[in-house]
Amino acid sequence: MVVPEVVVVLCPNHTVPPPIVSAWSGGPWRTPLGAVAVAADLLERLRAASPLVVAEARAHRDEHAVELHLPLLQRLRAGRPLRVAPVVVAAPRTEDLLALGDALADAIGGDDVLVVASSDMNHHEPADVTRRKDERALRPLLALDPAGLLAACEAERVSMCGVRPTAVALQAARRLGATRAELARYGHSGEVSGDDRRVVGYAGVVVR
Repeated sequence: MVVPEVVVVLCPNHTVPPPIVSAWSGGPWRTPLGAVAVAADLLERLRAASPLVVAEARAHRDEHAVELHLPLLQRLRAGRPLRVAPVVVAAPRTEDLLALGDALADAIGGDDVLVVASSDMNHHEPADVTRRKDERALRPLLALDPAGLLAACEAERVSMCGVRPTAVALQAARRLGATRAELARYGHSGEVSGDDRRVVGYAGVVVR
């Protein structure tokens, strides 16, 4: 997959009380690989398209879910410009998340933009329970059904920390013409640690 210059990174909220949808309002992000510029123009269009979005930095300061992706994006864009649009998504209502996805699609328009949703899958249960719960969540995700994903995680108590940003990304992708999703890989932490008693699930899904 070719990574374009502009990448929206939607992440969950681990540090501030919800509800909040926070578009980064500061300057470049820095990693050991160098500085990453911010796509301020896209963030401004998103703020104009959605009354839910506020421009602030507080929700980002202690949030790790955006910065984890930056070195990977920098490597994939090595030697070429990269700009990111970081957004913390912690709006609780399904209708607000779907509206935010529509607004994101409007803000992107016809530009070549990659949307990344940052999330783990189920947390801290036995491997067989986690796999079963994650399969339940992945069914609507792979069907491009953001409302179904939110409902499944609530009904099955799937502790997918980034379910809200993922729902926003799915809705935006649908509005922008996506027609399919592919599971690149599924696994859990017990496959590395050897301890299946309390694992975290992980899935990589590509939407086109």
